[in-house]
Amino acid sequence: MSQAFTTQIDAGIAELVLAKPPVNALDSQEWMDLAHQVEALGANPQVRVIVIRAEGRGFCAGVDIKELDAHPERIIAVNAGNYAAFKAVHRTPVPVIIAVHGFVLGGGIGLTGAADIVVASECATFALPEVDRGAMGGGAHLQRLFPVQKVRYLFFTGDKIGAAEAAQYGFIERVVPKEQLRETALQIAARIAAKSPAMIRIAKEALNGIEDGNLEDKYRWEQGFTLQAYTSPDSAETRRAFVEKRDVKF
Repeated sequence: MSQAFTTQIDAGIAELVLAKPPVNALDSQEWMDLAHQVEALGANPQVRVIVIRAEGRGFCAGVDIKELDAHPERIIAVNAGNYAAFKAVHRTPVPVIIAVHGFVLGGGIGLTGAADIVVASECATFALPEVDRGAMGGGAHLQRLFPVQKVRYLFFTGDKIGAAEAAQYGFIERVVPKEQLRETALQIAARIAAKSPAMIRIAKEALNGIEDGNLEDKYRWEQGFTLQAYTSPDSAETRRAFVEKRDVKF
């Protein structure tokens, strides 16, 4: 089991909790571990629904920029881990509820966009600052949350959007005070867990099948541009500036 998250199962509900201080930024192996854990939970007949949430200052800051600054060759492994984790959430046979608080960045957007149901605390903010990190990817998942032009605004600017404003776009099921976030997610999960597990699994497969386009294919297309971006000196400069906590120099 990865040290980046914990898992427990109770009454058909699997609760997976990200817990990697300070900002729940996962490295290449941890993203792959997360994928394998979600896959295992979905294959477990005792699991009827999965809740993913986090401890700490925010939900997830995405990939570990320090790892990529020190080991740029690991971009292939990071891409593979991200792809596997987001696909696992989207394709696992049981519904996945994401409960987010604080910052939801990069890979956090990928997990949220891949999920079936989203619950957010009032303090949650959503952003995809990939351009500012010298990377690409995540637009396909952001587009499951926001309409096309809003996605482009958020992607090009790197701006964040708070839960109250984001809720108007319809992807957030509930916006609640942070202290009620876990309880709210588990209450929704309990309603699903009380239903026929066979019917819910059929329903998830059917709903995935009627989506407009293939989420994984669209994300894989984006990942090709991530590799292109990483060959640019500007990409290396963004990571170095982030690690050194200084302004970028282009």
